[in-house]
Amino acid sequence: MEDWFAGKVAERYDADTAEMPVEPVVEFLLPFAAGGALELAIGTGRIAVPLAARGVRVAGIDLSTDMVAQLRAKTDEIPVEIGDYATTKIDGAFSLAYIVFNSIVNNTTQDGQVATFANAAAHLDPGGCFVVEVGVPDTRPLEVFDLSETHVGVDEYDAATQRSASHHFNLRDGVWERRSLPFRSVFPAELDLMARLAGMTLRERWADWDRSPFTAESTKHVSVWEKP
Repeated sequence: MEDWFAGKVAERYDADTAEMPVEPVVEFLLPFAAGGALELAIGTGRIAVPLAARGVRVAGIDLSTDMVAQLRAKTDEIPVEIGDYATTKIDGAFSLAYIVFNSIVNNTTQDGQVATFANAAAHLDPGGCFVVEVGVPDTRPLEVFDLSETHVGVDEYDAATQRSASHHFNLRDGVWERRSLPFRSVFPAELDLMARLAGMTLRERWADWDRSPFTAESTKHVSVWEKP
């Protein structure tokens, strides 16, 4: 995997995601985290740091040294291994593994996503759960998902390959900057099969962290798979 979050992206990440929910995520994860929590793509610790502040033993895996440097500026108490979250191991077993904010699709191959489920399951105690937050693919070839005076977001989708990209145009200091991220879109049913291959079964699926019902109109889902 390529590090798409290096340099200025890491430096700006917390500011750029300041409006993203934190407390609802932590409240959702807490009941699963009594035996410790492992965050895949831990990044700057946007979720891990407040989760640890609630008394949870948290560890993480992340590919980006620059993102982890932002985490280290906040705390040295959370152990992190640098590497691909699909294959990198970290000491310990956990009752919860989780990956949020579409980070599962940053792995742009089916094999890589399958390996991510296997790696999560390998770190879980019996009865542990893997929680994933990810969007439901928009099957239109092009879709403007955000339009404001300072940001334009455009998603691109290739139905034949499930390869996608998000193009972000940000106005910074009077200059428009473009940043594009490739990803691999994946539907809930395919994720369920990946979980089964890793020995896990679907426990629950919601439309958001508030446990609102998942329906055909939902644009994302929060899914929980359980290890026997």
